[in-house]
Amino acid sequence: MKKILLFLLPLLALPIGIGAGAVLRPEDHEAAQTGHATEGEAEAGEETEGEDPADAPEYVKLTNQFVVPILSGGEVVSLVILSLSIEVQPGHGEEIYAREPKLRDAFLQVLFDHANASGFSGDFTEGAALAPLRQALREAAFAVLGPMVTDVLIADIVRQDG
Repeated sequence: MKKILLFLLPLLALPIGIGAGAVLRPEDHEAAQTGHATEGEAEAGEETEGEDPADAPEYVKLTNQFVVPILSGGEVVSLVILSLSIEVQPGHGEEIYAREPKLRDAFLQVLFDHANASGFSGDFTEGAALAPLRQALREAAFAVLGPMVTDVLIADIVRQDG
């Protein structure tokens, strides 16, 4: 019974933490959702005034985080939690949400393969260590969505050791 509780406790704490993080996000996230620019965003917009906004790529944040278990000896020893965003050509943002289940499945397969190859061990956030993961995620997104995808961005990544 203790082993079951030790396994279930982190799994129950994870959604609670994610929910608390969503509720307690900084104000600039709320401004982005409501369409109101913060002071820093307004200044950044002034710098890029000469660019055509119709040519600017769209960034689509996937609705849920990805949780990847790290196994050792058949037991979960840690969890890696990632938030991903997709950079797409202008006008294709809604298509991402329409095909998100297929995209999430492809991303999870890439993330599980990366975890099984010990990609999340050691100094896994180093640029050179993340390069193969970024490339594999880009290829998976392109396979599902086609040429509308220009990049996959790792917005957040954390490893929670148990």
